[in-house]
Amino acid sequence: MDRTERFYRIELLIKRQAGVTFDQLLDELEVSPATLKRDLQYLRDRMDAPIVYDRADNAYRFADGAAESANGGPLARERGGKTHELPGVWFSEKELHALLTMHQLIAGLDDGGVLGRHLQPLLDKLHGMLGASGDEAQALMRRVRIVNPAKRAVASRWFEESVSAVLSRRRLLISYYTRSKRSESERVLSPQRLLHYRNTWYLDAWCHASEGLRRFALDAVRSARLLDEPARDLPLSEVEQALDQGYGIFGGARLRQATLHFSAEAAQWVAQEEWHPQQQLKAQADGSLRMRIPYSEPTELVMDVLRHGPNVRVVSPPELAQLVRDQLKQTLAAYDDDASPA
Repeated sequence: MDRTERFYRIELLIKRQAGVTFDQLLDELEVSPATLKRDLQYLRDRMDAPIVYDRADNAYRFADGAAESANGGPLARERGGKTHELPGVWFSEKELHALLTMHQLIAGLDDGGVLGRHLQPLLDKLHGMLGASGDEAQALMRRVRIVNPAKRAVASRWFEESVSAVLSRRRLLISYYTRSKRSESERVLSPQRLLHYRNTWYLDAWCHASEGLRRFALDAVRSARLLDEPARDLPLSEVEQALDQGYGIFGGARLRQATLHFSAEAAQWVAQEEWHPQQQLKAQADGSLRMRIPYSEPTELVMDVLRHGPNVRVVSPPELAQLVRDQLKQTLAAYDDDASPA
């Protein structure tokens, strides 16, 4: 445990117990008496921490009248009308818990342990500030569970190359498998940004072969190599205009509007969901809900309509309603008694 962590632990122990003995501090910090005395002296003299020794109780506590400052930060107290705060980055216990939860979320997005490997020193430091042993730390982390259904794994080495290309603004040579064509091809890309969507990673990039902005699923990358040439830089507004206007993961310049009608049963859930940043919702007198939503390519929108089954109906346009009908007919045919088993 380094000195910064010890300072945090001293403050936390005093605050939690409204007073702590010298021996208790020694046990918790696992340092020599001389080191602990220096830490306490440093906190008082150099950081103006309002720590006093109560001889009657043989304990260290904060001075009477030293109240937590408005932001509630560690070792931040009102003393003599002046707010005292330690320099550097300090977190309250709740903020540390929030950071640990965020680490779990990042771990859930992390394919191959790339992010976790680089963030492990930070995780160790957070546990140290909370005073958690190895077993306690593991038990604490199990209290937060992140589930990513239908996650498509990305090879860690290709993910790392892609991240480096985006941040260093260099070109990337990839071998890419196109599922619709069942073929593999090499492409030189100028990466613009990374996107995490529905449990997998995508790379938005200028493709020098097709001379246009394209979105590549990183789980379909078979190899990747960082090049020395600088990437072609595009304004993010141009990337957003080309790739973010459609519905879901599908971009497209030609936008159409769909109107969906949800039953009262489904409306109570859908009203709290964002299907698209530009969606328009209108509650109906009978408790049902109408949604107007833009889309360019219908594939993903049809999928989301189908998951609501009989609780949604496509009002317009007719061609979208027909696509949903066709999908339902094909699904029903797959369960036909006369259909041969797969």
